[in-house]
Amino acid sequence: MKNILLAEDDQDFGTMLKQYLTLNKFNVTWATNGEEAFEAFSKDNFDLCILDVMMPVMDGFTLAKKIIDINPEVPFLFLTARKTKEDKVKGLKLGADDYVVKPFEAEELIFRIKNIIKRTEQQNTLRPETPQEKQLHIGKYTFDTENLTLNINGKTNKITAKEAKLLYFLYRNRNQLIRRDDILSNVWGKTDFFSGRSMDVFISRIRKSLKDDPSIAIESVRGIGLEFNIK
Repeated sequence: MKNILLAEDDQDFGTMLKQYLTLNKFNVTWATNGEEAFEAFSKDNFDLCILDVMMPVMDGFTLAKKIIDINPEVPFLFLTARKTKEDKVKGLKLGADDYVVKPFEAEELIFRIKNIIKRTEQQNTLRPETPQEKQLHIGKYTFDTENLTLNINGKTNKITAKEAKLLYFLYRNRNQLIRRDDILSNVWGKTDFFSGRSMDVFISRIRKSLKDDPSIAIESVRGIGLEFNIK
């Protein structure tokens, strides 16, 4: 079952939406304002966030920015009663996967949610190019591309699907200059500003995951890209 964070301040609408999502076999955490939703997101893992734009304490746009800072890969969609083009553009520029204007059919929302989750999972799926690459030796690490783990000195670290996909691409292009746009195109499937921000976050995570082997270095080349070097 997928975990969904629902941020909606309208009690009647929120109750109805949570019940409908639950009936469709989603685990739902419902928050009635932006601050409460952010606290919930900080404590748990979610497969998708549904954010109402107009909420007390913290609006949906501000909440989305804070969510992206923690996990730039989590998909989210906005709900709003406002039909202005400016709001829709603002939401999509933040990286929203969809923007739904109230009123809407609950069945349509379920359809959109399932499509977003399916698309996200497909984008994050790691598919090694050869059977021999199920186990990769990266310096002192063993990278299990099936179970998404990094093993070193008897320690096992589980990494996310996106981290694994990024690491695999870096490994296959090791010891050479890799352009930022090439990384974004191959791992994220797009080269926009928000994907670039996301990539920087995930590069930092990869560096942290590989810190126990000093022979591995990810070196940034300003304005061009980076090098994944293994001595």
